[in-house]
Amino acid sequence: MLHRLSLRAISGQAAMLMNDIISLKTAGEREETKVNSTTGQSMKTTVIILSLGFLLGRAVILLQLLPFVVPFLAAVSHWKRSCTLVAVTALLAGSASVSFTFAGHTMLAIAFYFMFHGLLLWVFGEKKMIPVTVFSAVAVSRYVGFFVSEGHSWYHVLTASIEGSLAMIITVIFFQSVPIVLERKRKAALRHEEIVCLVILLASLMTGTVGWLIYELSVEQIIARYIVLIFAFVGGAAIGSTVGVVTGLILSLANVANLFYMSLLAFSGLLGGLLKEGKKISTAFGLLIATLLMGMYGENQVQLEFSLYESILAITLFMATPKKWTTQLSKFIPGTLEHSQEQQQYLRKIRDVTAGKVEQFSNLFLSLSKSFTLAEANSDKLNREREVDIFLSRVTEKTCQTCMKKHQCWAKKFNETYSLMELLMSECEREGDVTNRTLLTQWRHHCIIDERVIATMKDELNQHYASKHLKQQLLESRRLVADQLKGVSKVMEDFAKDMQREKQEHDKQEFEITEAIQQAGLDVNSVDIYSLEAGNVDIEINLPSNDYSEGEKIVAPILSDILQETIVVKQVHQLSAASSEARVVFGSTKRYVVSEGVAHAAKDGRLVSGDSYSTMELGAGKHVIAISDGMGNGTRAHLESQETIGLLKNILRSGIEETVAIKSINSILSLRSDEEVFSTLDLAMVDLHDGFVKFLKVGSIPSFIKRGEKVTAVESGNLPIGIIQEMDVDVVTEQLKAGDLLIMMSDGIYEARTMAENKDMWMKRVIKEIKTDDPQEIADLLMERVIRESGNEIHDDMTVIVTKIDHYSPKWATIPMKQKKNA
Repeated sequence: MLHRLSLRAISGQAAMLMNDIISLKTAGEREETKVNSTTGQSMKTTVIILSLGFLLGRAVILLQLLPFVVPFLAAVSHWKRSCTLVAVTALLAGSASVSFTFAGHTMLAIAFYFMFHGLLLWVFGEKKMIPVTVFSAVAVSRYVGFFVSEGHSWYHVLTASIEGSLAMIITVIFFQSVPIVLERKRKAALRHEEIVCLVILLASLMTGTVGWLIYELSVEQIIARYIVLIFAFVGGAAIGSTVGVVTGLILSLANVANLFYMSLLAFSGLLGGLLKEGKKISTAFGLLIATLLMGMYGENQVQLEFSLYESILAITLFMATPKKWTTQLSKFIPGTLEHSQEQQQYLRKIRDVTAGKVEQFSNLFLSLSKSFTLAEANSDKLNREREVDIFLSRVTEKTCQTCMKKHQCWAKKFNETYSLMELLMSECEREGDVTNRTLLTQWRHHCIIDERVIATMKDELNQHYASKHLKQQLLESRRLVADQLKGVSKVMEDFAKDMQREKQEHDKQEFEITEAIQQAGLDVNSVDIYSLEAGNVDIEINLPSNDYSEGEKIVAPILSDILQETIVVKQVHQLSAASSEARVVFGSTKRYVVSEGVAHAAKDGRLVSGDSYSTMELGAGKHVIAISDGMGNGTRAHLESQETIGLLKNILRSGIEETVAIKSINSILSLRSDEEVFSTLDLAMVDLHDGFVKFLKVGSIPSFIKRGEKVTAVESGNLPIGIIQEMDVDVVTEQLKAGDLLIMMSDGIYEARTMAENKDMWMKRVIKEIKTDDPQEIADLLMERVIRESGNEIHDDMTVIVTKIDHYSPKWATIPMKQKKNA
């Protein structure tokens, strides 16, 4: 059946088709009001279902098969049950526009679908049976039609089975493509399978326009080429050629004469996608080239003149398509620039939201820390006078309240009584009893129950001390919690700032690095610069191969010369097992490296030492050396020192500042037990970027720095950990240079020679006399010398750690780059 339609009507229909699909996808990105938006969306959905149903009702393939009717009805009834009647009406109208025979067959197939759907749903109770329902309805309705008109035939059974199988496959396809049009999905991208299913749906709709002509020009070919141009321009050669093949295949099933057009559409999509960088004109030029080539060398299957006119009309529609439509569509096609920007915007939003929540938690912890600090400050306002008043009130309550002279003492002689009792309290606090005979004589003349008051005062002092100790522990607990919360707040604040760091644009630097590496004779596929911050360079480069360590030997030295700092290979990732292409991660190395030597021995040659030590690397380019000496010797001292080191490592790795970490450890150990169990801590943190070292010594003996023939002592006067609740940590900072030796030791080494009057001078002389600069040899020689000086006996646990600081020397020398001459 041929229908004469105006060019304006067909142009409007094609534009409406693309507009509906794109607008329905982008509508999911905007918020809707509950009344007006819902009504408008329902109206738009109804219009879309009517349009799609009408075209699919007309879609006939192989001259007599209608495989799209029941699958579309199944998809609509599953996703939009309220629109089922609209879909049925549209399908029947479309079939009736072809012939009443097709309309009757469509009605029969729809009836069988509802009947089988209710039966299978009642038996199995699963919606997974919908494809089976579609197969049964289409196959049975087709066979019944054949049986009524022509009788039974196995050929008719085979034809009905083929149409049912095809309908079942189309059902699976429509279940992925129809929701893209009908639902307001908030998806950032379409999967490749969804794109193909969407193209199949579009091609199925085009089969509904088969036979429509505009001055002998095929409408389905105009729309098909327009669709191919759109997808080629948006998605490139791969998407364009795929759309061309799928569209041509579907149209060839509707009209065998269109089989030739499958090659034309595929070739057009390929050329248009390859030329997309030249914007719309280049993509349209690709369609013209494909039309001319296929028309000239296509064995005259179609007239070149008509085919050229169809391409020109498709190009006209393509050029008239608003840019915002193609831009919105490209956001859902993986691999496009717009899709990448959309993904980055989405990730940036998620990152900012997460960083905001982390900052809120940081502020919360900081507020809690301030509240505990305020509570401690308020508690400190309980001064001495307040404590004396409370103490004396408890004493008088148990003594003076039952005395017959209480009115004379507290009413007439209040100041004298109060002063004498305050002096008695002070005397008992100092001496444990009243030993001042003059004070005792004055009190006996003043009070008739003098001995009873003194006894009660001594008893109350014990309770007072216990109460004061509990209050002090409470204050220390608050201080501990406040410090911990403050430290956690700082860590979370830094974490939020790290999350909000973005990859900066370094196009110029990436081009210069690529050019420099290529000048060295090595091909580079891509260069991605994430950071050029001094000391924190982060660059990723795709190399054709790294089998011979090209990254370490060639690229890293070139980058070191360009960036004026030492760059090394951090990681190497093989992109695929089939190729040798590798992605190499380059980054800044530390300016200094350390090498260490350790020697330790337990008292009297035992197996368990009371000393514990640890060395570790922190993520900020810091090297930590720590020695802890537990009180005494043996297992108990070992457990104490080991626990101190363990707590220190865990707290430092969390990112909390070292002074806060030491205060926290002190509070934990002092509150943990009532026993007097202490441990020392000798901590050194070496910054491998600038060579500065920070010493935090808590009850530990001095450390020594050897530079050439000069030996310097580093010491601090902090008490051991756990001996007092409140402590101030003194930090000593020194500048190290390449070749310096840092010697840290426990008191078993330092105090081994009891006859030495000045242990600092003796230890400096011993260290100076050691001629080697190997850390392990120094540690062994120092241990041996100390044991010999002690009469070949080990009087205490001994530990010594020697750390040598050196410049980092890359394995491969820097390759100087040719300097460009200024124009």
